[in-house]
Amino acid sequence: MQVRSSNFMTDNILLLLRWLALLGLGLLIGWGGGTGWSSVLLVSAAAVWNVVLTMASQRQKALPFQPFLTLGLDAVLAILFTALVSYASQPFLWAGFLPILSGAIFFGLQGGLFAALVVIVVQGIVLSVQLGNAEALAVMAVPALVMFISGVVIGLLCQLAIYLGRRKDEFSNSASQQMDRVERDRIKALYQVTSTLTATLNYQKVLEMALDMTANVLSGRGESQQLVSAVLLFNSEDLVVGSARRFTPSDLKVVLPGREGVIVDCLNSGQGRKITSPEQDPELNRMIAIRNCQSAFCYPLRTHQEMFGVLVFAHPDADYFDEQKTEILEVIGRQALVAMQNANLYRDLEQEKERMMEIQEEARKQLARDLHDGPTQSVAAIAMRVNFARRLIDRNVQAAGEEMYKIEDLARRTTKEIRHMLFTLRPLVLETGGLVAAFQSMAEKTLDTYQQPVIVEAQEEAIADLELNKQGVVFYIAEEAVNNARKHAEAEKIWLRLKMFQPDVVLLEIEDNGVGFNVGEVDLGYEKRSSLGMVNMRERTELVNGLFHLSSVVGKGTHIRVLIPVTDEAAERIKRGKFD
Repeated sequence: MQVRSSNFMTDNILLLLRWLALLGLGLLIGWGGGTGWSSVLLVSAAAVWNVVLTMASQRQKALPFQPFLTLGLDAVLAILFTALVSYASQPFLWAGFLPILSGAIFFGLQGGLFAALVVIVVQGIVLSVQLGNAEALAVMAVPALVMFISGVVIGLLCQLAIYLGRRKDEFSNSASQQMDRVERDRIKALYQVTSTLTATLNYQKVLEMALDMTANVLSGRGESQQLVSAVLLFNSEDLVVGSARRFTPSDLKVVLPGREGVIVDCLNSGQGRKITSPEQDPELNRMIAIRNCQSAFCYPLRTHQEMFGVLVFAHPDADYFDEQKTEILEVIGRQALVAMQNANLYRDLEQEKERMMEIQEEARKQLARDLHDGPTQSVAAIAMRVNFARRLIDRNVQAAGEEMYKIEDLARRTTKEIRHMLFTLRPLVLETGGLVAAFQSMAEKTLDTYQQPVIVEAQEEAIADLELNKQGVVFYIAEEAVNNARKHAEAEKIWLRLKMFQPDVVLLEIEDNGVGFNVGEVDLGYEKRSSLGMVNMRERTELVNGLFHLSSVVGKGTHIRVLIPVTDEAAERIKRGKFD
């Protein structure tokens, strides 16, 4: 016989039946009278055992070998009732139901039949000894038949209950395993979302994969087949469709202002928003695919400094976006946002790398031009004059001496030009004394080398929070502007100013009173010229996330203004044009 698994609810049912059986035996004792103290002691012993079983059941802790122990004690009590109680108390033969109940409930049909047969045989033997075979048969006939049938019926019912209980447990375990499997699949899918989105630095691929991964993660019950999804990205001031699933061709061309409804709500709050009846939303209802949906969820793709757009999901089921699904969509949204930031940073780094390479190439070309136009020509002139002086010395010593003075002066000027070029290539004073000292040194060398006055008006507090790398870029912008003014402006004076424009923005100004020029014509002609001075200044300004502005009028000089942000917030304001 196989013992059923422990089930405290079944144990409680057995205890209830046992207490009812003992109550019946107690009533029989009171009804039969004159039965002696033996029956009272037996019922009391059975009651004590029931109390022990009840306490164990209340603690939900089974006794060692409880099924076998209970069945054995019940069988002993039934046999003792038969052996110790007189014939006048024949109803006590029904005490045999106790082991039958225990056997059927603990062991099913086999236990019920076994207990019934054992009780019937033992009671028959005891009565045969007490009454004789014939009379014992007459007394036992009806109780034996009833107990046998009861053992079969109760055993079958208990067997059925055991089977149904096992089926319920199996179904519960299967459902639990299915839920665990679905949860594991979702966790695995979310992990794949994270690893996949961070594996690419392509902006468009990030958008496509975010929507595809969303469908994969939410595909547990097939409801995702009706999920409408899209990524809306800012293009200037409006939102356009960057990527979508189950959008109509006309939906892909929709442009939203992003100033009403759930979209502006989630963008302003920075949190995901769920709505019902999205067809009533003033902006979402412009998309045909969303008009057929009963619920929608929007998640903002934004940080404190950047605003990319919004993720939009919609479904025909009004209750589709429960707490679990919204949490999954928020996780995917955050991962997509991180991936988009990485892709954006990578793109910016690539562009900055290209700009730096172009700037370096232009610097090499500029150095070659300056060497060719300056020191190279001067050295060639020195060589020619030395050759001329060598020939002249035999004919006119005094004239040769004067020529040597001219050669010395030319050599000194050439030395100054070379030193000035070395200074502009790497101004050591910038590293030791700062930007203001570098400006002063550049002005002195420009005056000494080219006799060009440069008036420096710089505030020390303007560079207090400016990084050293940015100071280097600002110096090269100023050097390029001063150099252009010296070469082309024919200016009497050049002003170089550095001051605070806002608490977190520095202003660099280079102004001259030269001949000026037509800015539009010069910009158009840059494609055909080998010199890229203004292009270099603009690109260097972009390296520090600044803003470059040049104005010039023919006959009235040129004025260059460069705004340099000190903080990331200032850089974002300059990028969006939100400054005074």
